Amino acid sequence: MKEVLISGKASFKIEVPYKLYETGATNEKKPLIVYLHGYNQNIERFEGYVESLFDIKAYHLFIQAPYPIFDETRTKKVEDWGRSWYLFDGEQQQFVKSLELSSEFIQEIVDGLLPNIKVNRICLFGYSMGGYLAGYFMLSRWKHVNEAVIIGARIKTEVFENKINEANHINVLALHGKGDTNVYPEPQKKEIEKLKKEGFKAEFKLIDAKHKLIQPFIDETLLWLKKIGY
Repeated sequence: MKEVLISGKASFKIEVPYKLYETGATNEKKPLIVYLHGYNQNIERFEGYVESLFDIKAYHLFIQAPYPIFDETRTKKVEDWGRSWYLFDGEQQQFVKSLELSSEFIQEIVDGLLPNIKVNRICLFGYSMGGYLAGYFMLSRWKHVNEAVIIGARIKTEVFENKINEANHINVLALHGKGDTNVYPEPQKKEIEKLKKEGFKAEFKLIDAKHKLIQPFIDETLLWLKKIGY
């Protein structure tokens, strides 16, 4: 016969890398762009995908997602494994809880950096899983965000029902692949229309692509950011 004496939960922390780059003249105010990569990516790979955005004079912050994805081939070192931003098993409660934990993590990094750099606006750049997180972060921490570029994801406005108008100062660009069958474009298009009705300056644009971060997405982002003063 066995009896459970104690059952509980304890926190377990792992180290997660981030990198901050600066382009343009030093010691002057400039934007901070926060890059949130997709599922099974990491900051090393993601930097290569978005390299053209270094043309913008800004602080470029790359943060790696906290959840490691085990490399079944056992050929990669842990630091080279892909990463995930949240845990999702179909349960909305678990999904939102993971988004909140990752958002707290990102906010902590940004808050730690801001006293040491001169920032005049903050932009989120999220792809796929990182795009879902960017959408959650901008609506939950709207005081800290000025722009958001969300690629191949859906902004889950239903989590913030009757509160999304608090964030309507944020400029939003949603880019989606016409042939994306991982995250279909139509639901995101509806979300952008919803944001527009709430007073957001929001734009939805289809790209001739599938669910892959290819150069046309980066080119459209670059054009849009320059158009709004980056």
